[in-house]
Amino acid sequence: MIALLLALGSSLAYGCADFLGGLGSRRAHVLRTVLIAAPASLLVELAMWPLLGATFDAAAIGWGAASGAASAAAFALLYRTLAIGPMNVLSPVTALVSAVLPVAVGLLQGEHLGAAGLLGLPLALAAVVLVSAGTADGRARVSRTALLLAFGAGAAIAVQLVCLHQAPTGSGIAPLIVGRTVTSALTLTAAAIWSRRLGPERPAYRLAAAAGVLDSTASVLFLLAARTGDLTVVAVITALYPAGTVLLARAVLSERIHRTQLAGLGTAALAVGLLALV
Repeated sequence: MIALLLALGSSLAYGCADFLGGLGSRRAHVLRTVLIAAPASLLVELAMWPLLGATFDAAAIGWGAASGAASAAAFALLYRTLAIGPMNVLSPVTALVSAVLPVAVGLLQGEHLGAAGLLGLPLALAAVVLVSAGTADGRARVSRTALLLAFGAGAAIAVQLVCLHQAPTGSGIAPLIVGRTVTSALTLTAAAIWSRRLGPERPAYRLAAAAGVLDSTASVLFLLAARTGDLTVVAVITALYPAGTVLLARAVLSERIHRTQLAGLGTAALAVGLLALV
């Protein structure tokens, strides 16, 4: 039950971070937003070090670095996907892939689900797709490249989550600190290489920093959830993050919640209830 609550908190924080990061990226190039968000995330994790502890052994550093590299790749692939294809079609693909791969890893590592889990897991996967989906424009065509990028973004997110799960339980917050350092370094490198493409716009500092703080909070909650529960359940609940984005868009931007998304929210509530019995 504790793992489920932590995963729900992680999902909500990821959804809010995506919303704020998306708003910030409307005002300036996405790399400018990430250049603020990533260091802000690192500062939060450093602040949590005394509370959660950190042991920087070889395994923690290795898995943390791998998660950081995957996180940087996820940023690049996800935002490239948004640039070339309709998000209401590609977002479900990314979210579903980010959930399915950790589930497969968890099952391969010997995790078992009871009857409630066997019912709740597919419902949660269906909710991921429904919550992410809007009303697609009939004229919109999704290219093979866009689909491949969406799969790649989902896979990168999944790899990030799996790597954090694989880090030693006794390592505390060390994998996140290492990972965020790697993400920041890779982002700085990318910004230096493509500096001429960033444009003259000033970034939305508050939005970007808030997105970074929420993203870091979500990662910490996921790490704690993965250490106290099954990866199969935790990853799927975390992948419901589009629900937070949808609800915030409704509250702040007055965007319409479509029927499929309402169905997804209801399905998610049912799935969470079943998974709470696991």
